[in-house]
Amino acid sequence: MIKLEDVTYGYGAAELLAGISLQLQPGSFHFLTGPSGSGKTTLLRLCYSDLTPSSGRVLLFDRDAKSLSRDDVARMRRRIGVVHQDCQFLDHLPIAENVALPLATANRKDESGDLAELLSWVGLSQRADALPPELSGGERQRAALARAIIMSPDVIIADEPTGNVDWEMSLRLLTLLVELNKMGKTILIATHDLNLIRSAKSQVSARVLRIRDRQIQLAGADL
Repeated sequence: MIKLEDVTYGYGAAELLAGISLQLQPGSFHFLTGPSGSGKTTLLRLCYSDLTPSSGRVLLFDRDAKSLSRDDVARMRRRIGVVHQDCQFLDHLPIAENVALPLATANRKDESGDLAELLSWVGLSQRADALPPELSGGERQRAALARAIIMSPDVIIADEPTGNVDWEMSLRLLTLLVELNKMGKTILIATHDLNLIRSAKSQVSARVLRIRDRQIQLAGADL
């Protein structure tokens, strides 16, 4: 689905990532860890073609990202749901409309009631009309997850989705991501929280990848 082949990326003359090879198979679950500044967010951005590698190839659904037109990239990204670390919303729109924005961008209507079902699934039915500034940190993260999957993507990429919430909410978000994986979705989560990774042990078979010295190492076998 997403494949990196000998990818190198740097800012200016300094290489942040070098010789990265990674393949996300359909239905797989990966954690990505490493110290702050090691390149976790950069690697995620390479995976959904928000960045172009300095060298090497990124394949999105068997197509070289460098060969894709702007419209091709937009279509590919509909198959990749991204939960950003800062989860920005339009503060003047109710959270339900924020979650539905990808549908509007793709000129699609919510004809089957998917939005209401999705808000219920993430526990936000009662907050559908709330404005983003009125939400708690956990509610914002769940809304960000709902927005990322409203288009029913094949891959969900989450950048520190539990970084600003308490432990109870972290476990709730993890459970939602595990449920998505059981539906056949491919999951890639960047996190510094090793306790979260350990807590996934009883729920999912996952691979743990660590960025160290600009490269990816397998931090352990199946959890």
